[in-house]
Amino acid sequence: MIFIITINQSLKNKVVINKVATIDIGSNAIRLLISNVFSINGKIHHTKNSLYRVQLRLGDDSFKKGIISQKNLKKLKSTLKSFKLLMDVNDVKKYLAYATSAMRCVKNSENLVIELEKETGIKVQIISGKKESEIVAKNDISAHIGKSKNYCFIDVGGGSTEVVIYKKSLFYKSKSFQIGGVRLINELVDESTWKEFKLWLKTNAVELKKLKIIGIGGNINKLYKISGVKYTKPLERRKFKKTLVSLEKMSYSKKLVKLKLNPDRVDVIVPAGKIYYFVMKTLGIKEIYVPRIGLADGMVKDLI
Repeated sequence: MIFIITINQSLKNKVVINKVATIDIGSNAIRLLISNVFSINGKIHHTKNSLYRVQLRLGDDSFKKGIISQKNLKKLKSTLKSFKLLMDVNDVKKYLAYATSAMRCVKNSENLVIELEKETGIKVQIISGKKESEIVAKNDISAHIGKSKNYCFIDVGGGSTEVVIYKKSLFYKSKSFQIGGVRLINELVDESTWKEFKLWLKTNAVELKKLKIIGIGGNINKLYKISGVKYTKPLERRKFKKTLVSLEKMSYSKKLVKLKLNPDRVDVIVPAGKIYYFVMKTLGIKEIYVPRIGLADGMVKDLI
């Protein structure tokens, strides 16, 4: 018996895949995302290759004292050195390393950035809250909200909450607020900050018809998963509240064992969730979309 094998001509034209990396130095953890970047028929695509997350609560130091302790600084340097090795063995061609709220609050941040590059080989850029919100908004969320023209990104981190509003599919307003999960558990958010947040939301977003809310960040991703909602479907406000109440009553050990939460997420997940809920209630929004993306994903757009 003779087998005739034909080779698809398109397979002969091998797709060249390059790897890029994005490092997100947050208030509660540091993430390294390695992505595959390639071109097909003239269109550039990128897919997730691997993701690494290291618990490091820099916000505990910087939000209270404006410094990073020697213990955390040592761990930060070790983490960046490890990420450098991971990028090397993965043949990463380009990278970006952005630091957000926790590093913004460090008094000697310029000297710290120089020190980190000298000792780890990683050049870190401390970005503003405005820049952070713009990067988050670069993520493609069309699969979740369809053809909706009015939508609002809410990205809750450990030290700040970024809000980006789009009106008629065009950028409209954005603002960063000093409200985050780590700040809340350390009781570093006063009533005036909440009032400012509420007033800004009502002034800039309430008037928008059929506004859709998109939740960004590790905590909302985990809350979405815990709620049991099918991926791409929105999480209803009523179910969201029920999930938060259930978690608030749950013991520390049960959150670790039953929900398999990381230890550093156990104490911040409910406070962070309440920030998303606050936005929904303030704007009278009945559901929130959760595309499970973050700052590191949006940063890829700055590299390609």
